[in-house]
Amino acid sequence: MQKSVLILLLLVIFCSCKQQNQDNVVSKKTIIRKHPKSISFHFEKTKQWLEKTKDSAQFRIVLAVNRTDKTNIAKMDSILIPGDLTGDIEFYLPFPLEVPYLKDINKVIFFSYPTQTFAAYENGDLIYTGPTNMGRKKDPTPTGLFYTNWKAEKTTSTFNDEWDLRWNFNIANKLGVGWHQYELPGYPASHSCLRLQEKDAKYLYTWADQWILQDDENVLMKGTPVIVFGSYPFGEPKPWLQLIQNPKALNISVAEIENITKPYLNGILSEQKKRENQPSK
Repeated sequence: MQKSVLILLLLVIFCSCKQQNQDNVVSKKTIIRKHPKSISFHFEKTKQWLEKTKDSAQFRIVLAVNRTDKTNIAKMDSILIPGDLTGDIEFYLPFPLEVPYLKDINKVIFFSYPTQTFAAYENGDLIYTGPTNMGRKKDPTPTGLFYTNWKAEKTTSTFNDEWDLRWNFNIANKLGVGWHQYELPGYPASHSCLRLQEKDAKYLYTWADQWILQDDENVLMKGTPVIVFGSYPFGEPKPWLQLIQNPKALNISVAEIENITKPYLNGILSEQKKRENQPSK
């Protein structure tokens, strides 16, 4: 009898452990990406390329590669075109697909000044990326660690009350810096904010977390961490033009992301823990 009970107990423990392992496997997000056969770039006349291209996914990739939007691309004489446009957008932009060092960070956004691109990661996996046009030379975007604060689906620019900003998410309250939808001419042109295409601005607007205030003067919990890094070579050719000679010229390595994040990691995890431990209302 005792032997039977022991066997039954072992079976229960074994099945329980097996189920837990299966649950862990299921909970791991699987991201399926479509790889292009090769990565290369060349110039084409804008008007001719736009006339012959009707594929929306390919059009989105070309906009991203040229750091522009559908209005401003038509103003360009020549544009950069990937040789193979059959892959997902992630393969044409510089951020790495996985960064193991970020595995404990639930959400984080990076903005790269030199490459004029951004990337959103969940536990080390790249989940969204696209182009940006950041601060011009006269009004540079501040770099370092920030957190998402308040947001507004539509607001008015503090620089010009005729500028309507869509999907605005502030990251530096006193400086008035944040990301929002606005025109992307294909180079850093903003008054220190992070300009995005509307689709991208709306995605990050919905995905990132707002701060939680204790009162009118104090922040109880910060929002999603945002790291802005690097510098733009003002006065020189656009960095992405190097892709014609070397398709990997702008690649941001896993090691670079780790080095950029390391000084901020403990602070990010501390703020994340505060939010996770906040009692549900």
